Amino acid sequence: MTNTNIQEKETTNIEEKIQEEVEQARTICDINGSNSPECAAAWDAVEELQAEASHQRQEKPKSNFERYCDDNPEADECRLYDD
Repeated sequence: MTNTNIQEKETTNIEEKIQEEVEQARTICDINGSNSPECAAAWDAVEELQAEASHQRQEKPKSNFERYCDDNPEADECRLYDD
């Protein structure tokens, strides 16, 4: 499985969780009222998941070279030099 496929799968999973949390928040708000602390907490959970999804979309996948250097930091081609 490629890195892109993994990220797509993670995005799909978090989007499903967001939908579940939205449905749960609506139910909680219907039961407890839209001004209740439980309703506010439920929507806070939705917002946190949406923020995480946004963060995951912004991360660019590592190149093969970057993954190689992560695995082999001592390799000559991975050395960093200060000017």
